[in-house]
Amino acid sequence: MKLVIAIIQDDDAFHVVDTITEAGFRVTKLATTGGFLRDGNTTLLIGIEKEHVDKVINIIEDICKTRKQIITSPSPVLGTIERYTPYTTEVEVGGATVFVVDVDKFVKL
Repeated sequence: MKLVIAIIQDDDAFHVVDTITEAGFRVTKLATTGGFLRDGNTTLLIGIEKEHVDKVINIIEDICKTRKQIITSPSPVLGTIERYTPYTTEVEVGGATVFVVDVDKFVKL
């Protein structure tokens, strides 16, 4: 038994969960927050047999593509605000961070 932990963007979450469940797998969805852009993320927990790991990872990879996003620099906490000029930066967001963990013992209650 394997536990797949996937951290994805909220924008991709509905489609990923829907596709994984249509493929016959169960998934637990947790709302999480990222540290870099402070945007919402979704963490998925998927318990599966080891022969299905590649299929689930392929579903995630097909849906969670990286894309460009324009962000504005945050306002300074200290200093004079009248001198503050925000600037925009293009960053790459999306994709997924996936962990596959061996589960030694599985108990269904």
